[in-house]
Amino acid sequence: MTERHIIRPSEANTRDVFEYALLRVVPRIERGECVNAGILVYCRAQSYVGARTHLDEARLLALDPHADVAGIRAALGAVEGVCAGGDAAGQAAADDAGRRFRWLIAPRSTVVQPGPVHTGLTVDPAAEAERLLDLLVR
Repeated sequence: MTERHIIRPSEANTRDVFEYALLRVVPRIERGECVNAGILVYCRAQSYVGARTHLDEARLLALDPHADVAGIRAALGAVEGVCAGGDAAGQAAADDAGRRFRWLIAPRSTVVQPGPVHTGLTVDPAAEAERLLDLLVR
């Protein structure tokens, strides 16, 4: 455990709890192989939900040379749209950030799947999304 994770009782905690899940591309469900292609981040205290995606085409095509790259990019873009809200979120536009996050992390057997949810503490959930994208996806 590093010093940055220790909160002493005498110190004010300015960080908020956040949840995150990886977005995985599973081009051939029967094989179970996947490529990490994005990150979903939700912070209730800041009413934030966001997604950052990065599809490594070479990795994807190594798993399945016939993968529908355009379709997968469209699915990842749709996830980003739901997180952004507004017209891009479609029917989810009226939902709050928490409902949109819970809908996106629901288990599904599609090519783009969410991984398990993890938690952490952050001051800036958008910056955390970028950090996690660099750490876990790129």
